[in-house]
Amino acid sequence: MYVYILGGFLGSGKTSLMLNLTSMYIDRGQKVALLVNESGDVGVDGATMKREGYDAIEMPNGCICCTLASSLQEGLRSIARDLKPDVILIEPTGLALPHRVKDLVRIAMIDEEETILIGVVDAQRFDKLISKKSEFFDRQMQGCNFILINKSDTVSSEKLAEIRNWMSSEYPDKPIHSVSVKEGSNMDEVHELMK
Repeated sequence: MYVYILGGFLGSGKTSLMLNLTSMYIDRGQKVALLVNESGDVGVDGATMKREGYDAIEMPNGCICCTLASSLQEGLRSIARDLKPDVILIEPTGLALPHRVKDLVRIAMIDEEETILIGVVDAQRFDKLISKKSEFFDRQMQGCNFILINKSDTVSSEKLAEIRNWMSSEYPDKPIHSVSVKEGSNMDEVHELMK
């Protein structure tokens, strides 16, 4: 069983990516479980996913990499036991440190090779994020297996090349893909990376 953790700042497109990947796995005939972490009391993303008929578990009102760490581990064990999915997709809150979530997943149940962290970067707000939250951004990208520059359709080709060059210089060991989850651009490349 593979576990994919979608890491990135608020508004980077993690929920859209989660829904896209869920549809892909369903089309492949695989069973998917979703674990969604919201920082507020009401989990909007989880409610949307449940309404769409997906097996979604919400963990609202806290962060799964710190205050809800034990709840995350128990939730994962319950999902594995009760739902027996082929794949689990986890969307932490945009304020989480995904590499910590990855560590908690591995401790709870999953082999390191089967726990994969995807960094999601918002091309549209890239400059603002780097200028105001660069240290936090860097901590979110730590431990990523690969990085997606999302919303590539919202910036010029020159700007996209500038973002790719910056990301490649900062994270030379990580594969980087430019995508638009909303438009479906280059998502075939991403689907090929998913086991």
